[in-house]
Amino acid sequence: MDFGKDYSLTIGGAAVTTATTVDVINPATGLAFAKAPRAGAEELDCAVEAAKRAFPEWKKLGWAARRDALIAAARAIEPHAENFARLFVQEQGRPYDMAKDEIDLGAHWIKAVARQDLDDEIVEDSAARRVVVRHEPLGVIAAIVPWNFPFLLAIWKIAPALVAGNTMVLKPSPFTPLCTLKLAELWRDILPPGVFNVVSGGDELGPMMTAHPGFAKISFTGSTATGKRVMESAARDLKRITLELGGNDAAIIMPDVDVSKVAQQLFFGAFYNSAQICIATKRMYIHEDIYDELRDALHALAKASVVGDGAEQGVMFGPIQNKPQFERVKALIDGARDQGLVLLEGRNVPDNGGYFVPLTLVDNPPETAPVVTQEAFGPVLPLLKFSDVDDVIARANASEYGLAGAVWSRDVDAAVEIANRLETGTVWINENLQNGPHIPFAGAKQSGFGVENGKEGLREYTWPRTVFIPKSAKV
Repeated sequence: MDFGKDYSLTIGGAAVTTATTVDVINPATGLAFAKAPRAGAEELDCAVEAAKRAFPEWKKLGWAARRDALIAAARAIEPHAENFARLFVQEQGRPYDMAKDEIDLGAHWIKAVARQDLDDEIVEDSAARRVVVRHEPLGVIAAIVPWNFPFLLAIWKIAPALVAGNTMVLKPSPFTPLCTLKLAELWRDILPPGVFNVVSGGDELGPMMTAHPGFAKISFTGSTATGKRVMESAARDLKRITLELGGNDAAIIMPDVDVSKVAQQLFFGAFYNSAQICIATKRMYIHEDIYDELRDALHALAKASVVGDGAEQGVMFGPIQNKPQFERVKALIDGARDQGLVLLEGRNVPDNGGYFVPLTLVDNPPETAPVVTQEAFGPVLPLLKFSDVDDVIARANASEYGLAGAVWSRDVDAAVEIANRLETGTVWINENLQNGPHIPFAGAKQSGFGVENGKEGLREYTWPRTVFIPKSAKV
């Protein structure tokens, strides 16, 4: 397969070009390095129609045949993982080793999800009748994928939707469309035509999709503000939705931890992917007894971490992925500085036109500071001091978000008690950023609607058909 600079849409199993294109920027340089097709209403209509045509036969195949097709699709990724990773570095910015980790994990994820299924459920088996609940595919799914994990989060949607018997039209972010376009190209000869379609475009394409009457469901990952608009648009014709939205995730660090053992885990739990991850620690509450020691350990790690072009050897953290997000993160840091807050920065970053921000700790800011209340989605971490458990739980819960949280303590039982009081869909104890294809992932409050992953996530792509089967015919 050619990983050159020719990119096309995949509609009905075929390559489709467009009259206009979108520049794809390398965030490490700020310069365009490729052009992606810019789909409009005509291409979207064609993709929806192709998916509609493919749906009846794909549904009829059954779970076992669809499983085999998806496992074959996953295995097709593996010989090309290095090429995907190099392309990923260019469009997303993450260092190569971590980019390849995402490609490898994506292939594994497909295979793991493909091996799941939803058996018929017998909810009554009486003398009179048997009542069976069957899980039927919805139809054509619209998948809208963000730029921070453009490969894996696409697969979070592709694998369960397709194995459940649906067909799909997927829109990658305009900032990171290339790996997804190449994935669809790779699968043109593996999946039946129309089962998986990819349309790239500008910001206008997303609203076209959410308003399109041909979709049975919208699966969206992105900001809470955009998620609300998706929900509003989908409500007009009662499309089903799954929304994985923002977070302002809190970690609570109890005084009994060994700082020398946990500092690095805490550091990467906050700054992995340059903190562009919805479940990263975004507020770190540290008990006053260990506050200074842990703050200094985290600052030392920041000063030792190399930030730069992900294509270069030794780089640990890449740039902010796109200019609008870069400007938002810079404004948040500048605002904190203007407030007189103490900023503890890591080592210098390149000054070459790329979207680089130093890894930045904010030393015990007030709870009302924007750097605490807003989701930075960039390498800015407020460290907040606490002394009372009830108080810190209240502070951690005082957010409109409820995606994930963490508790760190040698006393696991006490940590579980704290975890059970946190208003988040996921809580880790003495770890972070963990997930899996078999583990349900959902947000509380304004962090989401619906479930991804696990059997619960698989059910999101089906509707229940209840069949009453009499034990004897009386008609």
